[in-house]
Amino acid sequence: MTNLAQQLEMLFPAEDQVPDEFRIEELHQREYLVDGEIRPWDGPTQEVVSPVFIQTPNGLVRKVIGSYPLPMDDNEALDALDAAVRAFDNGRGEWPTLSVTDRIHCMERFVGKMMEQKKDVVNLLMWEIGKTLADSIKEFDRTVQYIYDTIDAFKDIDRAGSRFRIEEGIIGQIRRSPLGVVLCMGPFNYPLNETYTTLIPAILMGNTVLFKPPKHGTLLHYPLLEAFRTSFPKGVVNTVYGRGATVVPTLMKSGKINVLALIGSSRVADSLKKMHPKSNRLRAILSLDAKNAAIILPDADIELTVKECMLGTMSFNGQRCTALKILWVHRSVADAFLQRFGEELNKLKPGMPWGKGAQVTPLPEPGKPAYLDECLRDAEAQGARIMNEGGGTTVESFVFPALVYPVKEGMKLYREEQFGPVVPVVPFDDIEEPIDYIINSDHGQQVSIFGSETGQIAHLIDPLVNQVSRVNINAQCQRGPDTFPFTGRKDSAEGTLSVEDALRSFSIRTVVATKDTEQNKSILNDIVEQHKSEFLSTKFIF
Repeated sequence: MTNLAQQLEMLFPAEDQVPDEFRIEELHQREYLVDGEIRPWDGPTQEVVSPVFIQTPNGLVRKVIGSYPLPMDDNEALDALDAAVRAFDNGRGEWPTLSVTDRIHCMERFVGKMMEQKKDVVNLLMWEIGKTLADSIKEFDRTVQYIYDTIDAFKDIDRAGSRFRIEEGIIGQIRRSPLGVVLCMGPFNYPLNETYTTLIPAILMGNTVLFKPPKHGTLLHYPLLEAFRTSFPKGVVNTVYGRGATVVPTLMKSGKINVLALIGSSRVADSLKKMHPKSNRLRAILSLDAKNAAIILPDADIELTVKECMLGTMSFNGQRCTALKILWVHRSVADAFLQRFGEELNKLKPGMPWGKGAQVTPLPEPGKPAYLDECLRDAEAQGARIMNEGGGTTVESFVFPALVYPVKEGMKLYREEQFGPVVPVVPFDDIEEPIDYIINSDHGQQVSIFGSETGQIAHLIDPLVNQVSRVNINAQCQRGPDTFPFTGRKDSAEGTLSVEDALRSFSIRTVVATKDTEQNKSILNDIVEQHKSEFLSTKFIF
């Protein structure tokens, strides 16, 4: 065992070495939320193990942190679906017909109750997916802010529709109405934040929801079930557990799902959409694969570029859809970039999620270390080298970051989304090389350009904005701010998830119209003045 491997092994704690404030009692979830009830579960369960291993007399052992319901058939999922269908009731249910003001009050009640569970949710984020304490707190706080921002955007949208329009002798009021039953499935890397970027706007717009937590990051949602139950009418939010390959196809094949909101892989999204018997009735809101590239030009500021690329490739161990997953470096600056990047890469501090200053943490997917090792061995067999000392060293769930150069067509790292702490670097001589790569890629989320000559940057912007959905100049790829549109082209996304765009994605513009006659105006005035309709209204929400 190398010296680095020994150091990584020693980072895993014994039970009594875990700080008191971060210790975790095993959480065995035996309840689920359906139709406004927290129902007991006495069936099979799925054991939840942490990416954190524990030192024992028998060696390193994965820490068991709890378990959750694991239905072996479709009955519970179909019960949840039926509850959501009843609650929507073809648009006549309590929630879809509730006033905008009352829906907002329910959401504000929920976020208040959510904040009471912050400590437990943050601790579970660390233990379930290995996210650092600082990033776990940031994810929780950002999610709370996202909810408040969504409420504000909802008010703005409603204000815009709080007046009548008269066009060509027709009086009309245009507002947004819900789509129906939404199936929400979030990712393991941001199991709270990214899940809620679909869940919250879907609920707020008047839809009813089936919520299936991700495989890694399930338990952290348990402390919030009571908040959902007590904040919304029954059947508005329903949880679904079980193996996705078993329960989700049943839900889709029912034809009763109106919206599929999935943050995951394009392969899964394609298969699920094809299962729906009435494809024209299904709306898909998808955030999928990405292989975001950086293009580093000859005149790039190397220090700035290294800093931004470090953030872009290594934040949360590179496990972000917006991560920079391949770096194209002009050959004239490749040596300088590799040297500085390798130096900074080896300064990253490995540690436990709660460890002060920890920047590299254990990976939650059990099979990921072996896959990354396979990628590295494949690259080496085809002429690439690991450029930083100790890169790729693996101890159980720890993988020390690896800088790989020169990567080329035919290597796994060239096209596959590694989703981990491995940084492939490709040298180029002609700017058409990275452009062609992006054009021929199956993905089209974002790209980063590093340089200073404005003509060259402009020359890249114009073709790239037609290939990806965000071009970053001298900055890493990222999702925020949440008010900016977040989407992608090709196999990277369908629909747009910013604060305002998400509200629009989970709703549809609907018009009530009549001819401009005295009788019709009298009818509209009576409905509005007597508050006889929640849809027809000129009430202005502050």
